[in-house]
Amino acid sequence: MTMGVIVGSRGFFPDHLARSGREEMIKVLEGAGFDVVVLSPEQTKHGAVQTYEDAKRCAELFRANSARIDGVIVTLPNFGEERPIADTLRWAKLDVPVLVQATPDSPSQMGQHTRRDSFCGKMSACNNLRQYGISYSLTTQHTVAPDTAEFKKDLDWFGSVCRVVNGLRNLRIGAIGARPAAFNTVRYSEKMLEASGISVETLDLSEILGRVTRMKDQDEAAQAKLQAIENYVPTKGVPKEALLKMAKLGAVVDQWMAEVDVQVSAVQCWTSIEEYFGVVPCTIMSMMSNELMSSACEVDICGLIGMHALSLASQTPSALLDWNNNYGYDPNKAVCFHCSNLPKHFLPDATMDYQAIIADTVGRDNTYGTCSGRVRSGAMSFVRFSTDDLSGRIRGYIGEGRFTDDPLETFGGAGVVEIDNLQVLLRMICEKGFEHHVAANFSTVADAVYEATTRYLGWDIYRHA
Repeated sequence: MTMGVIVGSRGFFPDHLARSGREEMIKVLEGAGFDVVVLSPEQTKHGAVQTYEDAKRCAELFRANSARIDGVIVTLPNFGEERPIADTLRWAKLDVPVLVQATPDSPSQMGQHTRRDSFCGKMSACNNLRQYGISYSLTTQHTVAPDTAEFKKDLDWFGSVCRVVNGLRNLRIGAIGARPAAFNTVRYSEKMLEASGISVETLDLSEILGRVTRMKDQDEAAQAKLQAIENYVPTKGVPKEALLKMAKLGAVVDQWMAEVDVQVSAVQCWTSIEEYFGVVPCTIMSMMSNELMSSACEVDICGLIGMHALSLASQTPSALLDWNNNYGYDPNKAVCFHCSNLPKHFLPDATMDYQAIIADTVGRDNTYGTCSGRVRSGAMSFVRFSTDDLSGRIRGYIGEGRFTDDPLETFGGAGVVEIDNLQVLLRMICEKGFEHHVAANFSTVADAVYEATTRYLGWDIYRHA
């Protein structure tokens, strides 16, 4: 990732602090693996921004590097000149997240030539950013030194915020097939998503199955996908014919996604693919999600966006689950389940099986291809997004909990979750009419996704605690 850096400085404050502060921030960012775009000492005094001309130079530098700047850090090693900071961001027109950091004073260095006053300057800088209509984020502590563990946490969090914001803006989603008639819960508004920069590219399921039919069994792409499936999950007991169908389906989906340049997908399943093609698409969807190309069933586009947001923030695979069952009499525990296309990242003992729920309806031989197993234990972030036509807004909820090791005997992909005040969350879901699907991820990134979606995308999100 690449960060643009604005070094704030005010002329009658000690300008040597701008020089040392700039050098310290660059060192910290590069040490954390970021590329840096920042004015040089040859372009402005100490590479800082404190005049109208400095702001123009910095904005020009940022515009020239706009294709690679993921976020901007405003660092205040002294009070900082408030207006040039806001002017720089206005003229740069980057439309990326902004983090404002102020370096603390030391009680032993409060003399005329060493006092920073960044504590105060940060308020003035933020006041101007708000006047200019520029969204910005803040460090956990009002002042924090760049070389501290606290700022490293802030930087990790801000990196996640940038990935979510930039990853959702201009996102292209592949919708394969129609919403199943029995799933009104996954209705969504393409127009509302488009207003947030998210486009949906659709393809009728018949076109996918038609391409599969035309593909030869020995096609190179089909054979490569077959090998990948067998390397991904144990397939003992699964008919070879079913495996080849899955491979051809997976190869065709891969080709179409590459053709139309979509990053993630949602697939019609229940029950067209089973009845008219003879397998479930779960394993190939699991494989995509495991490679951070999230894939959701039942054409749940908003559920898919939740999966992708969590993956962007954590850089690990996400799953789409049902809030499915109570767990005994514990009010803070529930069973999350799907039948299942969960990524192997969730299932240490994953095996391929048949889809037990609909096997009696469409025939067991038509339902091979699930990726089944027990969800491992660990920290969990969860999120649900929804387009609300009644309010004209994208809304949702987000929170954290954990997957547990509590005993559970069932089929598909399932795990027990423990979430503080779960009954409050469940009541809110029902009162607000949210869907029964929820995206989950082994991480603690709820705060980053909340910041990205509320502050920068303007969505209406409930943060559960």
